Amino acid sequence: MRRRSLHQVMITALVAPAPTRLWTPSRVLVTRSAAERPHGQRVLARLEAAGVSDIELLPGDRLPNLRGDGDRAAFMAAKQTMAVVVPPPSKRRLQPIPPSADWRMDLAEGCPAHCQYCYLAGSLSGPPITRVFADLDELLAGLDTYVGRGAVTSGTAARGAEGTTFEASCYTDPLAIEHLTGGLATAIEHFGTRSWAGPVQLRATTKFDDVAGLLDLPHGGRTRLRFSVNAASVARRFEGATSPVAGRIAALGAVAAAGYPVGLTIAPIMPTDGWREEYGQLLDDVAAALPPGTDLTVECITHRFTPGSKATLTDWYPRTKLEMDEAVRTTKRGKYGAVKHVYPRDTMGELRSWFTGAIADRLPAAQLLYWT
Repeated sequence: MRRRSLHQVMITALVAPAPTRLWTPSRVLVTRSAAERPHGQRVLARLEAAGVSDIELLPGDRLPNLRGDGDRAAFMAAKQTMAVVVPPPSKRRLQPIPPSADWRMDLAEGCPAHCQYCYLAGSLSGPPITRVFADLDELLAGLDTYVGRGAVTSGTAARGAEGTTFEASCYTDPLAIEHLTGGLATAIEHFGTRSWAGPVQLRATTKFDDVAGLLDLPHGGRTRLRFSVNAASVARRFEGATSPVAGRIAALGAVAAAGYPVGLTIAPIMPTDGWREEYGQLLDDVAAALPPGTDLTVECITHRFTPGSKATLTDWYPRTKLEMDEAVRTTKRGKYGAVKHVYPRDTMGELRSWFTGAIADRLPAAQLLYWT
């Protein structure tokens, strides 16, 4: 186990922020196979300790129909529902997830937050419940065969120092549900204490700030915790049921003080009125929160949407003021014809130029991993 000095422990205790938001699902469904798994049993114990009263142990492995009649009440009920399930075996065959990481490693799918630009709206089908995967122990045990086989970071000139990377937050926010699952802590300890065939890194990003339970883990520097942040006006208008940006920045400082490599995911970047001043203030606040010598990366992701995600989001949030006007966007087509609406070339160029300069000026030790 990694030894920490008394000075380090004192610093960690001082900077650990109190969580500003903890999600409590109104309903939990647990399949039979999930209840039989060790991780499923750990999740059940945490749910009971958290005071969740409506926990239904299902007689089989099929979830009941959760689609409802498609109205607003059905949507809200789904967002307040957690299901503990065992995913199909295909989920354990990891897939690349560029530009973030070599491999996608799903601890769960779905998120309790209400971000009006949510990219999961175009990625996941069915009602927006949060599904926690109970096969975590099997998932972690199978990671060894992927070490050294990636193409995003592993063996590359630009990011080879990161080793083989595993992304745990592609389809969920693992910290949003950590107090109910403990899955992120289990993964962090696994990465930090296991003897690997080569360098590895677990990656997770979050819009929440409940990090106190992660600070003393034996992470071994093999987990990069990243915090998704945005301009104050964007977060205020479009990031419902998340921790305030100030809380996320405080949590960023806390995990950096605990020795974790950390990251900023600035997303989705939007050129709103006064965006330079707001994003500049954001970067200044981050710089003030980080201890000297912090290992910091930055990922910049501009706002984009697809026809499918727009249809889903406007159904979920019919009163949204989020700009999703195809007429003022540029249409990009993917390798297989998928359509995506992004900002025009001039706007993208202006944003990229400003962010590249501002990050270099305000966070000179940070590594900008990518812009998209």
